[in-house]
Amino acid sequence: MTEPARILVVGGGYVGMYTALRLQRQLKAELRAGSVEIVVVTPDPYMTYQPFLPEAAAGSISPRHVVVPLRRVLDKCRITIGEVHAVDHAKRTATLSTLATEEEGSGNVELTYDELVIAPGSISRTLPVPGLADYAIGFKTVEEAIGLRNHVIEQMDIASSTRDPGLRDAALTFVFVGGGYAGVEALAELEDMARYTARYYHNIKPEDLKWVLVEASNRILPEVGERMGTYAIRELRGRNIDVRLETRLDSCEDRVAVLSDGSRFPTRTVVWTAGVKPAPVLASTDLPLDERGRIKCTARLTVEGVEHAWAAGDAASVPDHTSDVDGALCAPNAQHAVRQTKVLAENVAASLRGQPLKEYAHSYAGSVASLGLHKGVAHVYGRKLKGYPAWFMHRAYHLSRVPTFNRKARVLAEWTLSGLFKREIVSLGSLEHPRAEFELAAAPPPPKNGPKPG
Repeated sequence: MTEPARILVVGGGYVGMYTALRLQRQLKAELRAGSVEIVVVTPDPYMTYQPFLPEAAAGSISPRHVVVPLRRVLDKCRITIGEVHAVDHAKRTATLSTLATEEEGSGNVELTYDELVIAPGSISRTLPVPGLADYAIGFKTVEEAIGLRNHVIEQMDIASSTRDPGLRDAALTFVFVGGGYAGVEALAELEDMARYTARYYHNIKPEDLKWVLVEASNRILPEVGERMGTYAIRELRGRNIDVRLETRLDSCEDRVAVLSDGSRFPTRTVVWTAGVKPAPVLASTDLPLDERGRIKCTARLTVEGVEHAWAAGDAASVPDHTSDVDGALCAPNAQHAVRQTKVLAENVAASLRGQPLKEYAHSYAGSVASLGLHKGVAHVYGRKLKGYPAWFMHRAYHLSRVPTFNRKARVLAEWTLSGLFKREIVSLGSLEHPRAEFELAAAPPPPKNGPKPG
């Protein structure tokens, strides 16, 4: 018996999950016959639908409904929870570690493959800002989103109970760095949540909370256009949010945010959303990279100059054939990523069957962004919307894009219930340290002081 052709999918995010899901359908007969095997290597057993992270942080959606379990969705694939550290495509091998290898102490293992789909996504792009690694928090994972929600409510608890005015001011000051989707939507949703939560504190008013958005360029939300970006700034400032354009974070040491315009904000909360960069594993491959560290690809989503290697999404530099600009590339966003996976999966299947490949071409449809409950901006197919219509379009679009009917139904049910009942304001910060209480109970009692009985 011949060994099945192994398709290795590196990453279980947007591109990895959608590609593997479509490959399951495209190669149904081959999988059933055992002539093809799909292996997905991913650090997490779930795919995070990142556009829902701000609503999860605000409590509008439960964390478990923001993620899609890979083993349930990719039931015809072999899921390996681990991390790929290097790829030697010339030898068709990937070096990886798994949870088992870490426990066994056996070191990394090599996995051979026939076709490679590399889609590790991106990580936060950080800068050498003093104090950033010690005090800031990112906003790319569901863990970070829920941790930030717990942290914001915890700061309100601190401010409510302290007698130190300096500590109170620092606890109620929240600095967000980055005026893209992640930063603006996270700030807007959390400000909305915190303003609502303040009514349950006897000594905190919504105007006591200070929210600061720091953006290095001269605009926010560039994807929705200049006009809608200007409206978004006006909307945020109307809610007493301090929007600082053409400003950078110079330092956040000792819990003090120092900005390039000379402003200083004592704060216990710095959220860093200032862009992303390709996953580090790309630098540990023998695949061609562009100046930004992304894999050079053709419009067929093959790796440039390399056979049996494919890429898409954040990790790929894909030509945009719908643009009038020479050398234009597809923006590294979810809209392109999800659409690219359809062509990618079809081309991988066609390659295995010796059939001709298709080229990816999709003109950008537009963008939608939420600015909190019932507020938003949108620029879709040339039409500009703001306020409630844009917010409704934001929800409708992302509900249609979140994978599986199961998730769609659960998210819709939660939105319906949240419209009928009051917002949840519970902080579950103890979830981050689940053994703390048991460790305290199991600790030996302290020695008793006093004279020993004589």
